Amino acid sequence: MAGILSAEGPVLVRNMQRLSASGLEQYWIASKCRLDRWSRSLRSFSAEAHSRDGTARRAQWPHVRGVLEEILTGEVLTRVWTALACLCDRRHGVQDSEVVARSVLIGHLEARHRVLLLLVSGPGIEVDAAVKLNHLLRRVERWTDLLLGYLGGLGEVGDLAIDPSRARDFATDLAARNRAWGPRAWPLVLASLRMAFREGLAAVSPNEDLNQGIASAILACLPSELFDSTGQFQSLWLLRLYNLTNDVEGMIENLLGPSPAAGAGRGSAPRRIEHFRRYPER
Repeated sequence: MAGILSAEGPVLVRNMQRLSASGLEQYWIASKCRLDRWSRSLRSFSAEAHSRDGTARRAQWPHVRGVLEEILTGEVLTRVWTALACLCDRRHGVQDSEVVARSVLIGHLEARHRVLLLLVSGPGIEVDAAVKLNHLLRRVERWTDLLLGYLGGLGEVGDLAIDPSRARDFATDLAARNRAWGPRAWPLVLASLRMAFREGLAAVSPNEDLNQGIASAILACLPSELFDSTGQFQSLWLLRLYNLTNDVEGMIENLLGPSPAAGAGRGSAPRRIEHFRRYPER
């Protein structure tokens, strides 16, 4: 989902009204519930690691591993969605969505910090497992910066990147690929993203229900006209055509509508002409 949101960023930001308030509320609730579950799981694991023997810790490890991987990999979507919320708010001159998204991101970063502490000095994590999680962390960071780099062309989102300079380099590289490969560039990027996380992760997600709830809430924030009949995002060209058609219909309705009341005076025609002139600017 993070890859799709980044790839469709121009469509979402340039053709979308303010994000749905109910969708944002669902996103905040599901995210806060997941953060609470993560916190309880990490506290429980740290508290019991000293008192359990090696056999008991190994039996608990599959669940703990799933939680740690969920925190690390989930950060990609959290940062990308926060960037889109910020960009949409700036376009409309508000801060409603940004406040909610950044609140969730702060909680996610706190959970990430606890994971890093466990990897460095936490009990109950074997060296091989810690090395694998560190490799996963580096992979997540690179992909996060790549996806945020593509959104950088829509506005300043460098504060949300792991490494802002790397995000800018990725943005430059993606722009060159788009010019060279055209519409084939992003399908290759998304295919690479899926391959990067297809193997090596736990088979079961500990908080599958809340992960699904977060994804559903993000989709609920987006207006229905951004999707076609199969649930796929409309192309930017089609949305521009749709918006142009609406503008033309409004212009014709304004010009051919009923005449204003007699008391309107001679100023009515200039007002309609000025209204006509404003349409192309949209």
